[in-house]
This record gives sequence, structure tokens and C-alpha cells, in this order.
Amino acid sequence: MNTAPHNAVPKPLAGWRVLVPRGGPWGDGVAATLRSQGAVPVVAPLINFAPTNDQASLEQALADLAAGAFQWLTVTSATTADVLYAYRAVVPPTTRVAAVGETTAAALQSMGYRVDLIPERDNSAAGMAEQLIALEPEPRDILTLRSEIAKPVLTRMMIDAGHRVRSVVAYRTVGVPVTEKIAHDVNSGRINAILVTSGSVAEQVHEQFPDIPESTVIAAIGPRTAKDARRAGLSVDVVAERQTVDALIHAVSSFSLPHASDEFSV
Repeated sequence: MNTAPHNAVPKPLAGWRVLVPRGGPWGDGVAATLRSQGAVPVVAPLINFAPTNDQASLEQALADLAAGAFQWLTVTSATTADVLYAYRAVVPPTTRVAAVGETTAAALQSMGYRVDLIPERDNSAAGMAEQLIALEPEPRDILTLRSEIAKPVLTRMMIDAGHRVRSVVAYRTVGVPVTEKIAHDVNSGRINAILVTSGSVAEQVHEQFPDIPESTVIAAIGPRTAKDARRAGLSVDVVAERQTVDALIHAVSSFSLPHASDEFSV
């Protein structure tokens, strides 16, 4: 008697081509998860970091970090994790690491850094500051690494609470132009879904792909990113309930794969 093999169960994203907007270890991990769901990942980094205009301050801060000068390191974006990895930054066991959300935490962990705190409710700089202030009633030495355009919300809140904060610009965010082939695949509808993982990514999606077909699923990793994406001019189709890659991919898999136009003919 013939029996169907165990692996014959259709995978939820079989046939999907999904654009992954970040490279590096994080992008590799997302691509692997997509493949396990049957999708074809298209890794096309849309953003990268450029050196800060104050390289000396960053290098000194990272040297002091390695020497154990800080009780906490706060990381408010996945790109900051890229910077730490690029500089081979050392986080000693005496320094605890706070990540603003699951995406940032996953980026740090994929590069070998541990994460000690993620805000339980509000995945923002203010939310992270509130949790740190509640956790640390005594003054602490804190290093916060941020982008050039980030508002120093966390720094102000922590200083107001009595902590000693060194706020250092770690990078400038720059867009990375995609290849002509990827641009054509997006505009022609060959890419079935685009993952939007930050406001900076959303801006690049809107700028680089001005003619995204309506059938392409735009998926945002959490409500905050969805809000940033809509502000950037994108039409968001699905929002992950939690700010994790697994939740994002699960949300995409709830959609039906767009098929030939004749399926929709009256």
C-alpha cells in the first residue's frame, strides 16, 4: 500500500518569492526561516551604515566598553548591532545589554552578543528608558549608541533619572541601491512580498520601488514600523502582532499567493 511521505504536507509559503531587506547574519537567518516555510528568499539589503563623522569618540567609547567602564549598553536599532560586529566590539560580562525590540535583539544574538533586556510593552527608546529606570534605582554608567538622525530621547530620560550617560553617534544610515534585476522583479510583481523591518527600510522601499504592484504584500514587523511605513508612503497589507521575524513570516503566510489574473476575472 502506498502512503504519502511525511514531507508531502504543503508548506505555507510554497511558491512565494520574498524580499529580505537586510543582509549579514540577520538576513541569512531570515532567509533560512523563509526557506523552511517553502519560500524563495531574495536578500537585497536596502540600508547600510556609513561611518560616523566623529570616529574618535566612537572608537574611545568602544575601548571603554571593552574595559568595563559601563554597567549598561543600550542598542536602539539592528544597524547598531552591525556597527558593533564591524568593529569587533567586546562587551564584557560586567556590562548588561538592552535591546529596543525583538528585531534588534535577534540581530545582536545572530552576531554573538547576548541580550539582557528587551522592553516588555513599548519597543521604543522611551519604553526602554522607562524599564531601565525602574530596574536601576541607583545611578549607573550607561553607553548609548545611536544613529546620527535619532533623537536623544533615551539619553535625556536616563540623565533626568540621575544616571551617567555617554551618548555616542555610531553611524549614519545610508540607502543601498538594488540591482536592476531586483528592481525589475519587484515592479513586475515577480516578488510576492516585501518585509519591512524599520522606518529606514520603509523609506528605501518607497524610494527604490515606485511602482509596486497592488498584488505585492507589504509586511511590517509590528505596529510601530507599520506607522513609519505608512508615513513613508507605503500601503501596508499586514502587520505582525509581535516584533519578531517568526511573527512577521507567520503573518505573511496567512495571505494567499497572488495567482494569474484570470483567477480574478468575473
